[in-house]
Amino acid sequence: MIRAIGLQKKFGTFTAVDSVDLTVEPGTIHGFLGPNGSGKSTTVKMLTGLLEPTAGTVEINGMDLRVDPVGVKQTIGVLPEDLALFDALTLWEHLALAGPLYGLSRGETEARAGQLLRYLDLFAERHTEAGQASYGMRKKTALALALLHNPKTLFLDEPFEGIDPSSAENIRELLVGMAEKGATVFVTSHLLDVVEKLVSSYSILAGGKVVATGRIGERPLKDVYFEHIPRPAGEEFSWLG
Repeated sequence: MIRAIGLQKKFGTFTAVDSVDLTVEPGTIHGFLGPNGSGKSTTVKMLTGLLEPTAGTVEINGMDLRVDPVGVKQTIGVLPEDLALFDALTLWEHLALAGPLYGLSRGETEARAGQLLRYLDLFAERHTEAGQASYGMRKKTALALALLHNPKTLFLDEPFEGIDPSSAENIRELLVGMAEKGATVFVTSHLLDVVEKLVSSYSILAGGKVVATGRIGERPLKDVYFEHIPRPAGEEFSWLG
């Protein structure tokens, strides 16, 4: 599970995340939504131990992140905004390197890596260096790394961006299956239609603050989102059409 209380991050005098409270129970797929610059990625970095909060507490899977950061990181999987791959390593080499770091044997690593790469339609390209791979291939490799050790809690920053429809559907089914088995899945995305079909609960962030929370089915997600994130005023472009 995920629990954050009073989470805040300041960069100098600028407050990027301001007193965010979150609770996501096991078996839940939670959507964390908001426009560019709202503080989503900064929040995820604090929740995963990549960025020290200015204030507030984070508890993941019953462990205080500040007290036991290593213990927390052993139980989570992260698909980061920047993917964090090494250009000179092949897609397969990334997984082969990561498995033992999570305590997997060579046999377990190879079996899981092969299964994930096949499911994500990457097996034929497994010997491609990451620096030569397309963005979609890199994104799916980073996702495979996040899933390799079967984490209790999964943080995914824009998991469907740049992904082909077939792979996106496989990813959606995989995440639903993980949640049904008790995993906690935390997803940030700009794709409201995709999110609404995937998540069971959501939070909307604007200006570093949570401005709305809810469960899917209570109201259309787009209605709630645009109620709190106003769209730019319409313009008539006489030179178009």
